[in-house]
This record gives sequence, C-alpha cells and structure tokens, in this order.
Amino acid sequence: MRELVETIAKALVDNPDEVKVTEVEGDGILEIKLQVAPGDMGRVIGRGGKIAKAIRAVVKAASSEDDRKVFVDIE
Repeated sequence: MRELVETIAKALVDNPDEVKVTEVEGDGILEIKLQVAPGDMGRVIGRGGKIAKAIRAVVKAASSEDDRKVFVDIE
C-alpha cells in the first residue's frame, strides 16, 4: 500500500522528492501517513477534498482482499 500511495502522490506534486509515506500497523488496522511539501498540500487534497477522497478510494479498493481496515492520513 505504501508504494501505491507514494506513486500517486509523486505524480500529483511539484516536489516529488519531499513526498514521505509511512505505515503504522495495529490490531487489524493499517494507517498510511502521507507527508508532502507545504506548497503541494493543495494539490494532494484538491478542491473540496476530491483528490484526497479519490486517493482513499483507490487504497480502499486495493486493500479489499485484506482483513484489515486501511486509513490514509494526509499530514
């Protein structure tokens, strides 16, 4: 999942070198934290949060075969 989020984020931003994705695993939960440069935050969130929702939807679809919940946090 980390690679998927990283690939999507790097395609959206102006500074792909500043994209950082980390995974935190818990009890049946996988939390993916996405960090981008402050100037690229709007590109990742999108107008009205549409791009952020789309990223979360793609990750949810990709993780549908896992037995754990996946959350994407944009920091």
